Order: sequence, then C-alpha cells, then structure tokens
Amino acid sequence: MAKMNMLQAINNALDLAMAKDDGVVCFGEDVGHFGGVFRATSKLQEKYGKSRCFNTPLTEQGIAGFANGMAAQGMKPVAEIQFADYIFPAFDQIVNETAKFRYRSGNEFNVGGLVFRTPYGGGIAGGHYHSQSPEAYFAHTPGLKIVVPRDPAQAKGLLLASINCPDPVIFFEPKKLYRASVGEVSEDYYEIPLGKAEVLQQGKDVTVLAWGAQMEIIQKAAEMAAADGISCEVIDLRSIQPWDVDTVAESVMKTGRLVINHEAPLTGGFAAEIASTIQKKCFLHLESPIERVCGLDIPYPLALEKEYVPDHLKTYEAIKRSVNF
Repeated sequence: MAKMNMLQAINNALDLAMAKDDGVVCFGEDVGHFGGVFRATSKLQEKYGKSRCFNTPLTEQGIAGFANGMAAQGMKPVAEIQFADYIFPAFDQIVNETAKFRYRSGNEFNVGGLVFRTPYGGGIAGGHYHSQSPEAYFAHTPGLKIVVPRDPAQAKGLLLASINCPDPVIFFEPKKLYRASVGEVSEDYYEIPLGKAEVLQQGKDVTVLAWGAQMEIIQKAAEMAAADGISCEVIDLRSIQPWDVDTVAESVMKTGRLVINHEAPLTGGFAAEIASTIQKKCFLHLESPIERVCGLDIPYPLALEKEYVPDHLKTYEAIKRSVNF
C-alpha cells in the first residue's frame, strides 16, 4: 500500500495497464512530454516511448476519431479530453461512431477497449468552460459505459477495469479531488467491477445517493443528519451507465426515502432517470417524494460558484424534508 492522491493513482493505473498490455496507448493534448494539463500521464512517455504516449493536435473530434480507428484495429487507446467541457466537439464521434460501432456491424467489429478520460465538475473556480458535468448527455446513448470515481483507490481500480472492459468507456474524473483526495492505494494491479454501486454507510431512515466529488458532500450531510437522530444509508453509484438499480432499490425498500445529489443541472440530469426508475420499482415502499439536490439550470457561474453547488447544507435540508414529510 502507498499514499497517493487521485492523479498519482490514475498515473499508476495507466503505468500498470501499459506494462501489462502493449496495445494500451495514451494520447491527448499535451499528454506526452508535458504529462497533460494536470500531469496525469507524467513520465509515461519517458518509460514507454513516443509511440505509446504522445501529443495530439488541439482537436477533440480528431482525438475521438483517432481513438475509434485504433480501437477498431484491436488496440486499447486511452484518450484524454483535457476538460469534460471540451468533449462536445467530439460528441458526434463518440455518440454516432464509438457507441454504435459494435451494433452497426452485427458484432463483426467493435471499439471495445477504448477509454475516454476526462476531468469534470467544478470546485476550482474554472467558470462556465471548465466546470461542467456532462454525464447525462452520454447516459442517453446506448453502447457507452460511464464511470465516475470518488477517491484515489476507486479511481485506480475503476480505470483498470475500464481499460480491460470489452465496451467503450467514458471515465469522468472529479478534477477538484485530483490533489485534494489522498488515500491508501494498493500498488498492485486490481480492478473494481463496473456497474456496481457501493453502500458506504448503512442506515434505516433515508437513502442518500451520489457519485464522484459529491460523495464527500453527502457524507458530510449524513453526519449533520445523524446529529439530529436521522440514520442515513449512503451509496456511491460509481457507474452511471449501467447503473446499479438493484442495490439502490433494495436500500430504498428498507429506508422508504431517497435523496439524490449531483453537480450537473437539475433538468434532464441523471437524478431524474434514477428517480423515475426507483419510484416505479419502490412505489409502495416510499414514505415521501424522492428529493433531487442538483446544480441550477444556468451556465456554471464563476462569481456565484458557492451558490450554484449542491453542497452539504442543501443536501441536509433535503434529508430533513424527506424524513419530515
């Protein structure tokens, strides 16, 4: 075991994956000699050479198209999109090519083994072009898997599982935790199964659900609620697509209540999909309406970031509303 921040854990995962499989390659804007804007790929070019860790032109559509081509030929490209906000120029390639490659060929060819890594979310005073959480856009697209880790150990295990996955994966990394989140991480190769949520805290009164950077926020809210005698069951979804319906439903059948938190705007956010599915599966068990604590339906603001973020106080109020309904 070693102490690592999230960037170090991601770098370690990439190192192990590249050592294990010659088909794994890393590329993106400034990824090679520079290690990327956040240094996630630092020293990988020195270790594996310019043919396996290299810079690309500043074109996200080109990065995604290049990744599709490499994956179609059996390689395992790990393509970095410098910020999740910049993934939109690559949207056509990801949604119309990456996601549909296997289906359109009747499984004659595919781009399994392709991973798009990209830092998402706010918390770094990045304003409206460096703070977005676009997971819901891609969750609407069959053929993609979407993964969001909450800490260094999770980031490493989930990234290794994503690289080894037979389906294309978008791996959203919470950038505000890159250096803020430090934990014990095994130095060995290990994978954490995709599509499986984790119950971090057992509770009986209300289920509180989030993913990525918002986990720290809901855990803080759960601590505040505990001081009021409210017992929260805390769940990290980990995978947005596919998402673990059974674990969430089992929890809600026990608690009778659900609070969902995500940083993306409320309207059309993935919380709506979760709420719709859970109300259908757990309708006769629900004691109160499902609560959504989300970002506002506005561009991500720079000056008013604290007002925008669905923080622990907003989550705590939602927990109280749910329990006192």
